[in-house]
Amino acid sequence: MTKRVHNPREVAEIVAIQALSFIADDGERLGRFLSETGIGPETLRASASDPHFLTGVLDFVLRDDATVSAFSESSGHHPTTIAAARMALGDSLAGRETP
Repeated sequence: MTKRVHNPREVAEIVAIQALSFIADDGERLGRFLSETGIGPETLRASASDPHFLTGVLDFVLRDDATVSAFSESSGHHPTTIAAARMALGDSLAGRETP
């Protein structure tokens, strides 16, 4: 039986991790992502646990309509769900100090 997740932040993190997997599945898209973020492929997996990084993943996806559409089709998430996930992650980080 699958556990239902009701916490908006948990749902947002799941969507962001799915988006990261989507990015990693395409070499060209992954190259653009790594170039834009300045992160190296060797630290990609460790970064996935950082809420700020996950916010950046969703920012990358949402920046381009074609990427949003492709991720939406691939994941089954409506584009508004992706945007809501980005907002939920941003809201969860509000008030936190950055390291």
